[in-house]
Amino acid sequence: MAKHHDHSHDDGHTHDHDELDLDETESSDETMGSEKSKSLFGRLEEYMPVIISFLLLLGGIVLDHYAPNRFRDPWRFFWYLAAYWPVGRPVLRRAGMRILKGDVFTEFFLMGVATMGAFLIREYPEGVAVMLFYTIGELFQDAAVMRARRSIKALLDVRPDTVTVLRDGKTVPTKAAQVKIGEVIQIKPGEKVGLDGKLTSDTGSFDTAALTGESVPRTIAKGEDVLAGMINRQTLVEMEVTTLYQDSKLSRILKLVQEATGRKAQTQEFIARFAKVYTPMICALALAITLLPYFFVADYRFQDWLYRGLVFLVIGCPCALVISIPLGYFGGIGAGSRHGILFKGSVFLDLITQVKTVVMDKTGTLTKGVFKVQEVRAQGLTTPELAHLTAALERKSTHPVATAILAYAGSEERPVSVENVEEIPGQGLKGTVDGKTVLAGNAKLLQKFNVTFDEALTAIPFTVVLVAVDGQFAGYFTIADEEKPDAADTVRQLHALGLKTVMLSGDKSAVVQAVSQQVGVGEAIGDLLPEDKVREVERLKKALSGNPRAKLAFVGDGVNDAPVVALADVGIAMGGLGSDATIETADVVIQNDQPSKIVTAVKIGRATRQIVWQNITLSLVVKAIVLLLGAGGIATMWEAVFADVGVALLAILNAVRVQNLKF
Repeated sequence: MAKHHDHSHDDGHTHDHDELDLDETESSDETMGSEKSKSLFGRLEEYMPVIISFLLLLGGIVLDHYAPNRFRDPWRFFWYLAAYWPVGRPVLRRAGMRILKGDVFTEFFLMGVATMGAFLIREYPEGVAVMLFYTIGELFQDAAVMRARRSIKALLDVRPDTVTVLRDGKTVPTKAAQVKIGEVIQIKPGEKVGLDGKLTSDTGSFDTAALTGESVPRTIAKGEDVLAGMINRQTLVEMEVTTLYQDSKLSRILKLVQEATGRKAQTQEFIARFAKVYTPMICALALAITLLPYFFVADYRFQDWLYRGLVFLVIGCPCALVISIPLGYFGGIGAGSRHGILFKGSVFLDLITQVKTVVMDKTGTLTKGVFKVQEVRAQGLTTPELAHLTAALERKSTHPVATAILAYAGSEERPVSVENVEEIPGQGLKGTVDGKTVLAGNAKLLQKFNVTFDEALTAIPFTVVLVAVDGQFAGYFTIADEEKPDAADTVRQLHALGLKTVMLSGDKSAVVQAVSQQVGVGEAIGDLLPEDKVREVERLKKALSGNPRAKLAFVGDGVNDAPVVALADVGIAMGGLGSDATIETADVVIQNDQPSKIVTAVKIGRATRQIVWQNITLSLVVKAIVLLLGAGGIATMWEAVFADVGVALLAILNAVRVQNLKF
């Protein structure tokens, strides 16, 4: 269903980009829990093989230097074998598992052959040192990505398993999957709807955020559609089921997540791709160095050329690359964490550098998702008086619009008399405030009570609360979801980086267009259901198909965004207030909900890629030089080890530099 990147020791350092089925969510959740609960002793146990190998290697080198006459085979062999085994066994095991799957020439295979070759020619410390450095590099990578593992179980929790069915005048709790079309179910206040249907009660107020991502509660009248995933906000209501459990809109969203994830192209890390060419090449050259001189060298001795071939094989072991690449990404992941950005694996640091189109949701991404009074116009009385009368009436309501008006009016000490408050479904409120008849609601409310007002007010794209006092129009409040302070600057910076911006939203088109003009988004489309968003993202991806390296990123929150987050080449979730389901599906999580972090993520990705390629270039150049010296019999294995260690040290310093850069 969602992208899941396994970085466990059993799967090895290549960190394959695998997909995860729904059935695997539980085990994934348990793994995450075990990681969170890992104690200090658990951490020590994880690093213990490296500590043991290092201490035994150090002890062996000391004995080699100070007691060479006493420290001989077989005791020397068994000493270094004991040092090799804790770090070597997992790598040899992975190599064997890959060979059984038909994938022979991996870095695990080369590491195993090279280190065992070192033991064959009695260069035991070299064999231990190479495997030790490899394992240390792997631990760095594992530590970097461990925080990124997330359970995707939360997505399934939004779908209720049980509903209350009315049968023969009695309420019967029934599994949602067993309810038939035409049956009537009862929904209590605060309860989540489990099936699609039509409302049979007179009216109901529902929170639709799980489906639309928009925070405005929706008033639904008798005979109108109610969808699974909505939450009943007020009174007990009843509805007739029109769709089977597996065909509900929420079930389709879950299916879209699965399908979208399945369509994502798998991306292997550089070291795995490189090893498929590099490893067999090194093995073939080592074999050639051992055998070919027989035909050209007069005093050919097999033992001497076998030694030289194995030296070449040991030198060819890609430990410097194995360390430098993950550490470069480790630096990038660390830099992201410091800025409140979680990359779920190093592959997305690469992919984000290829992004050409950034698609964003509106509510919760570019806007706060919290309603606020934007404008107040009074007619025939003062603005404070209008706010006082309206707030007194709205105090009886729990609607987010009422909350916005109360926040605008503020608290006041003077007593106020509020009587005969009546809620008119889908229209607004009527009541008596300080002896005055006050109406507060939409145009339908004022038309119902024959109050004349400027019809142009109905063209305002945002939510408008019209107010009448004693039958006369008294003014209005414009209420809108407030844009985030850094939204416009984010769009401007994305354009400066050469990226195209698009906004997709389930909100009204008029509202979406108004917000897009405020923040400067290049293209904006509203009135979209989840499947519509998927279709639009597929269209935008198709437009990039002419350039295979051009990628699309989607930034969103809410369950409705999970399918498109999964479908995008890089899915980005606003993690602070966003839906858990979207966070689990995403490749990158912005933990503090600031859209400007999208720009920061792109910059970190580009800086990381630059540093990683610096490390790769340095490692390959040094490796090529030492390989030539080794083939010529000039470089010994210890010189190769020190060359690799030096490169690795430079790579570490270079990788650390990412975390100190300004973004």
